[in-house]
Parts: sequence; structure tokens; C-alpha cells
Amino acid sequence: MANVNIKFNGKDFLLSCDDGQEEHLEELLTHINQKFANLKNDLGNIGENKLLLITSVQIMDEYFETKKKVEQKKNELSNLSDKFRELKSLIYNYRDRKEEEMKRLSEDYEDFKKEIKKNQEDYEKIIEETTNEIESFVEKANLENQVQ
Repeated sequence: MANVNIKFNGKDFLLSCDDGQEEHLEELLTHINQKFANLKNDLGNIGENKLLLITSVQIMDEYFETKKKVEQKKNELSNLSDKFRELKSLIYNYRDRKEEEMKRLSEDYEDFKKEIKKNQEDYEKIIEETTNEIESFVEKANLENQVQ
């Protein structure tokens, strides 16, 4: 245990604290002493006990307001975290849908290419058959013209 000499309301006090906490204790007491001195200046000499009580009430009020704000920020953070998870889920769902759509479009594209190739082959076959029929017709016509 460490001992700390402090001055509060013009009086010296010796307080104990855990080792390493001396600076923190001095900082707390400086804050309390400042609040006490401000109240004493604002309210006048209404008695040390009453001033200590009012100082304690003000410090507790600050504590509870801070605690309330911390809880509010925790709730806001929790809500943001929930919204982030929801957004993340939406993004992953969107990505999955788009990947599925891309896959389907790719398959459709491949099917379309096959259909075009088949149509091209059919077209070339029709042209070939038509060309052969025309050649055959021309040959027959030439033979008939030669016979006459």
C-alpha cells in the first residue's frame, strides 16, 4: 500500500491506495477539491458537511450522466453493429445473386453461340443443297438445249 499526502479545504490528509495508483488518487482529489472550492465560492460558507454533501451529489450526478451516455453509446454501437451485419448480409446476398446471374448469362451465351453455329451450319447446308440443285437444273437445261 502506498500513502499519499493531499490537501483538501486547507487541511492536510494522509490517504492510502494501491501501489501505482498514487497519481490517479491525486488527480481524483484535485478534481474533488476544485468542485468543493467552486461550490464554496458560489454558495458561501454554509458549512463543510453541507458543502461536502453537495460536492458528492454533483460528482454522483456527473457519474450517472456519464454512465447514461456510455450506455446510450453502447446501444448506438450495438445498433450500428446490427445494421452493419444486416448490410454485410445484403451485400453477400447481392453478390451471390449476381454471381448466379452471371453464371446463367454465361450459360445462355454459350447456348446462343451453339445455336448460331448450328444455324450457320444449317444455312451453309441449305446453300450447298440449293447450289447443287441449281447446278443440276442448269445441266439438265443445257442437255435439253443440246438435244433440241
